[in-house]
Amino acid sequence: MVVPKSEAGRSAEAYFRTARPLPSLVTALGLGYYTWVVFWPQSIPYQSLGPLGLLTQYLVDHHQTLMRNGYWLAWLIHVGESLYALVLCKYKGITDGRAQLLWLTQTFLFGIASLSILMAYRPKHRKQT
Repeated sequence: MVVPKSEAGRSAEAYFRTARPLPSLVTALGLGYYTWVVFWPQSIPYQSLGPLGLLTQYLVDHHQTLMRNGYWLAWLIHVGESLYALVLCKYKGITDGRAQLLWLTQTFLFGIASLSILMAYRPKHRKQT
C-alpha cells in the first residue's frame, strides 16, 4: 500500500513513499550508462559525447578490469542497501510485507535516493497504557 505523506502517521506498518524523480533518474541513467560501457564498449559513440566520451574511452582502453570490478561493486552496494532497508523497515515498525517488498525493490534499483527517505522516516510512537 502506497501511503501519501499526510496519512503516514495513521498507517506506520505499511509506510512507503516513492523516491524523488531526479535522483532516481540520475541513478538509473548512471547505472544504465555504466552497463553499456562495461558490456558493449565497442558500440559507444565516444566522439559524440564530448568530455564524457573522452573520459569513458580512456577508462575503457586503460582500465577495463577496474571498470568491470567497479560495476559489480556498485550492484553489490545496491544489494547491501536493499538488505539494510529491510532491517530499517523492521526497526521502524513497517511490518506490512508489501511495503517491505516495495522498499527492498526501490532501494535495489535507486540506492540512496530511496534509502534516504526511509532513513529520514520517523514513525509516531503510540503511548502505551
